[in-house]
Amino acid sequence: MQTRTDLIEDLMGRFPHIPREAVIKEDLLRGGMAFDDSALSDNENGDVKPKSYFIFSFDHRTLPELGTAALRRPPEEIVLTGGPYGLRRTVVSVRVNPDSPYRVKDDGSGALQLFLDDRPIAYVGLPPMPEYYRHRLANGKSVMEVAPTIQWGYLVYLTVFRVCQYFGAKEECQYCDINHNWRQHKAAGRPYTGVKPVDEVLEAMEIIDRYDTAGASRAYTLTGGSVTSKVDGLAEADFYGRYAKAIEERFPGRWIGKVVAQALPKDDVQRFHDYGIRIYHPNYEVWDKRLFELYCPGKERYVGREEWHRRILDSADVFGPRNVIPNFVAGVEMAAPYGFATVDEAIDSTAEGLEYFMSRGITPRFTTWCPEPTTPLGRTNPQGAPLEYHIRLLEVYRATMEANGLSSPPGYGPPGAGNAVFSVSSFMDSLPAEESPAATPA
Repeated sequence: MQTRTDLIEDLMGRFPHIPREAVIKEDLLRGGMAFDDSALSDNENGDVKPKSYFIFSFDHRTLPELGTAALRRPPEEIVLTGGPYGLRRTVVSVRVNPDSPYRVKDDGSGALQLFLDDRPIAYVGLPPMPEYYRHRLANGKSVMEVAPTIQWGYLVYLTVFRVCQYFGAKEECQYCDINHNWRQHKAAGRPYTGVKPVDEVLEAMEIIDRYDTAGASRAYTLTGGSVTSKVDGLAEADFYGRYAKAIEERFPGRWIGKVVAQALPKDDVQRFHDYGIRIYHPNYEVWDKRLFELYCPGKERYVGREEWHRRILDSADVFGPRNVIPNFVAGVEMAAPYGFATVDEAIDSTAEGLEYFMSRGITPRFTTWCPEPTTPLGRTNPQGAPLEYHIRLLEVYRATMEANGLSSPPGYGPPGAGNAVFSVSSFMDSLPAEESPAATPA
């Protein structure tokens, strides 16, 4: 029987041009990792930055099923180095799976290591508690609740609307647990604000600005659930845009402003830009037409795939193609019972979407699918997609980018194995190491 070690070493051998770091990182992201109690944080009272659950659960179990990890949060991310594969510094977002063959634990000498199949394969570094997390807002709320940072402190992640108005089985994206994640945190009695007031966001950003003396935080992302009607009396562009306007007026030029939102009509997109946003993420989720209709029923009903894509292209007139960076969820292409049966078919479909956008100067990026157990696709596909799909995606992504004369997108930190901080997929780890250019004004 093939072990997980056999699997990753086989893929490392078959794809030697893909960094070894990316092979292990993708396997951790798709399948999760377990933690000994000694590797958990002391929540906001310790020296390790705890997992903030910044938008989705990104776990393979619900909170009640995580045991001690639900009481003492795991770290937000880990960094891997060394070991038998000689790993360069690799930042990985934490996705907890108590049954994973990967486990973070003390190696007996007081050092934390990542074990695979009971064999140590890398040293583990934990993110230090940032000074700004030790200071609270005037109303007592924590900075971690209002404005958590990820990607080793590079990105301030502002999920200002914790739920999605695509609600229920007939509208929710079939791989998304944003609504369940909100419910489980409320049920556990954790602070988890549904709509974050603008003044609280500004106060949290002020604390970050004051205490982030090294200037590690370089960008912010405004995001949350889709708005199909109104929130606080505002449609989507103005609801999210008001936060950008307030941040840019208070802290002009301090951070690169990004927004993850629906593919909106061009006039709404222009308002995002006018509010101060410089990078727009109108995520297309999955390329295949049939799968989009099945997996994203609300988006298909309200907007439709063809219109969604047309709006993405139109948004390049506002932001410039380089600053339009739509995301897709890598791996759902192979989710049973509707997905592709073979890796070849799935890669061909994904590559078609990459070429469609990259040939027009738009560089998509992707998040490695985590099959959360409360989602329809997570329940039927607890193992996620085959690791080979993820490795071949890294291969075709870089090849398509280079064929179209593109380079790493702005707003994601440095590219290259050993340099990348983007933690929810390995696309930045797999690109050539070069200085990542800043977003260009459009």
